[in-house]
Amino acid sequence: MKRAHHDLQVWKLGMRLVKDIYAMSRTFPDSERFGLSSQMQRAAVSIPSNIAEGAARTGDKEFLQFLSIARGSLSELETQVMISKELGYIRDDKEVLELMNELYAKMSALITSIRGRSKR
Repeated sequence: MKRAHHDLQVWKLGMRLVKDIYAMSRTFPDSERFGLSSQMQRAAVSIPSNIAEGAARTGDKEFLQFLSIARGSLSELETQVMISKELGYIRDDKEVLELMNELYAKMSALITSIRGRSKR
């Protein structure tokens, strides 16, 4: 069954980011399995999950709240990727950081658009 959020570019990018983060975190040391790796996976999953939940709500105000939560999770994840690089768990974070920047910009544009629509 197709849902409204399936057509949202931010949801699609979020789903792609989840795959990238799971692949990236598989290379972490076993000692991080329940630490940084797990935190990164939860933050990544939170992004498309909150977009989907917000899109399923009845009003713009609720959707904006869930988009805000998703954007917060994205910022959290960005910090965790940077920490992973600093700790030497990943070598190249450029591609995933570019994806996160694109997703952040598109989420911000969607938030701005919905806010403008709500003021009319």
